[in-house]
Amino acid sequence: MSHPRLSIVIPAYNESARIEATLERVMQCVETERWDAEVLVVDDGSRDNTAEIVTRWMELFPRLHLVKNPGNRGKGYSVRNGLLQAAGDIVMFTDADLSAPMEEASRLIAAIDTGADVAIGSRWMERARQTIHQPLYRQFFGRCFNWITRTVMGLPFKDTQCGFKAFRRPAAQVIFRLQTIERWGFDPELLFIARKLKFKVEEVPVTWGHDERSRMSYLKDGMKMLEEMAVIRYNSVAGRYDKAIAAMKDTSDMVTAPVPHVVKVVSPTAQR
Repeated sequence: MSHPRLSIVIPAYNESARIEATLERVMQCVETERWDAEVLVVDDGSRDNTAEIVTRWMELFPRLHLVKNPGNRGKGYSVRNGLLQAAGDIVMFTDADLSAPMEEASRLIAAIDTGADVAIGSRWMERARQTIHQPLYRQFFGRCFNWITRTVMGLPFKDTQCGFKAFRRPAAQVIFRLQTIERWGFDPELLFIARKLKFKVEEVPVTWGHDERSRMSYLKDGMKMLEEMAVIRYNSVAGRYDKAIAAMKDTSDMVTAPVPHVVKVVSPTAQR
C-alpha cells in the first residue's frame, strides 16, 4: 500500500467515553473530504478500554492504527510517538475531544500546500470563530500563560497551545527528534525548535469550541509548563539543541532512523 498524503495523530489517555464518537467524526470527515489519509490513535497507557475500542474499529478501517506508549508518558510523548510513526507527506495532530472540528484540517493543509513547513491552529486570531467559550478564569490564565510564553520563548504567535498542528513530514522528523518536553509544555518547544531551524511557521485561525471535560489544570499544569519553559531556555543557552542539530547528518538519516519504545498495532485488514 502506498503511503498516504495525510496522517492524523490523536493522543488518547482514558478516552473510552468519547473515542468512538471521535473516530466516527474523523472517519466521516476523511471520507467526505476525500482525503488520502491514515489515522493513528496513540494510547498513553490508558487504564480503561480505550485500546480495545480502537482495535475493534481497526477491523472496519484499514488505515486506522493503534500506537501504544510504554506506559503513561504524557501528551508530548504521545504526539511525538505518533508523528514519528506517521507515513503521510503531511502529518498533524488533534486532541481527542476535537475542540477544533476535523474539517478545519483543510485550513492547515492549505497553509502547508502554499509553502509553510508548520501550520498551527489559533483560537485567538479570529475570536468570532470560537463556538463555545472557555470560562473567564481559564481565558485569563490562558492569555497570561501565552504572554509569558511569547516573552520568555521569543515566540510571536497568538496561540501556542492549541492542540491542532500540522507539519511537512521532513520538518516533523527533525523537530520531533529534538523535542525533550513530554507533557503539557511541549507545544512551545516545538515552535521554538521550528524557528531555530528557520522553518516557515504559519498561524491559521480555526473554529474551536471549549470542552468542559478538559483535564488540564491551569494552576498545577501551568506551573509545570513554566518550569518546562525554563528547561527549554536552559537547553538553548547550553547549546544542547545546537549540538543535537549538528549531530544530524541530514533529514534522510533522521527519517530512516528507528524510533525506540514503540508498539504499533496494525489491523488484520491492512495486512492483507
